[in-house]
Amino acid sequence: MEPKINRSLTLHLRGDWGTANLHRVCGWISQELTDRCGPHTRVAIWNGRGFSDSVRAVGRGEVDVAMTTPVAFTTAALDARGVFSTEGFPELRALGVVPQRDRLVVGVHKSWGVTTFADLREKKPPLKLATSINDGVNYVGLAAHEILNRSGVDIHGWGGQFLEDERPFETLDHVRDGRADAIVHEAYMLPAWQQISPDLNFLEVEADVLESLWNDYSWPAATVDDGHFPGSGSFRTLDFSDFLVLTRADLPDDVAYAIAWVLGETRHLIEGQYRHLAPERSPITYPLEPATMGVTPVPLHPGAARYYQALPRS
Repeated sequence: MEPKINRSLTLHLRGDWGTANLHRVCGWISQELTDRCGPHTRVAIWNGRGFSDSVRAVGRGEVDVAMTTPVAFTTAALDARGVFSTEGFPELRALGVVPQRDRLVVGVHKSWGVTTFADLREKKPPLKLATSINDGVNYVGLAAHEILNRSGVDIHGWGGQFLEDERPFETLDHVRDGRADAIVHEAYMLPAWQQISPDLNFLEVEADVLESLWNDYSWPAATVDDGHFPGSGSFRTLDFSDFLVLTRADLPDDVAYAIAWVLGETRHLIEGQYRHLAPERSPITYPLEPATMGVTPVPLHPGAARYYQALPRS
């Protein structure tokens, strides 16, 4: 059933830096939810970074709903693991997932002759490696350093250096413009990756490293398909997929149901903003399937679960 909330709401949402996909999803939710609530409803969208800061903002009650990515990284907050070891949030609940097929990839310039992590450990090249900042908030920098450390890679010890930024665009520019000769980053569907990939060898993350990340933090592995990067075969790495719509268990059930309904039943509005891109190159992997959007490693809010459970079963 289409929701109708007669009372007026004041809600606080948290997205990303302001111009990326998480903020766009927040705008979509805000518009469609406001249309179905009382006449004085107000929804504020706060900017953020979309990583552990979003999880903490929800858990601490600073906002009602936040977007964060990748979805699997939030599970550590439920039982206080990893970056959430000093402050867990067992009351976190999901309203749904906006699918985004993504991977964290490791690339090294072909001039170094490195094709595996074993090569990297043997040659110990003084790489200038571009990635995101590792400050306990940015999941890209966090995951990059976890992979490198667990793989026995010592950038500083080998005479190299990190070039660290907040967003992927600056990181990709470092490689494109020759300031960096290695990269660890996500958003692998961006056109800039296609520009720099012919100069890179992509390194498969070793199985024991991927297994340890799953065991310690519940970070899943995934495959980059053959040919996704021109001339590159398939390889295993860290999954960095999906945007999570996150809230707490104390969000009113009717509001949780309404937001889940918006995600599933007005999905054409957000899909239309990405249809100019092929699905495999889109930051939102359309077509969206409501039943899939209700599958998340974070427990669903009961109000949201009511929407997904009412969907027709195939």
